[in-house]
Amino acid sequence: MHAIISYPEKKEDINALKAFLKALKIKFEDREVSSYDIDFISKIKNREESLNKGEFITIKDTDNIWESILSE
Repeated sequence: MHAIISYPEKKEDINALKAFLKALKIKFEDREVSSYDIDFISKIKNREESLNKGEFITIKDTDNIWESILSE
């Protein structure tokens, strides 16, 4: 078996590809893909969970960031 992956950007192109593949009776999968790396998405979700749990540091003095962080 051989797989060909395409990345159409417009809805019309997606519909045309689907119609073409159906006309040729070629099996295909239709799914959304993210342009972001899976590891990156996972890290963002983990940080969001930490934020919701209250696990974060507030910077009170932006002119003296390190002192503000270390005094927590």
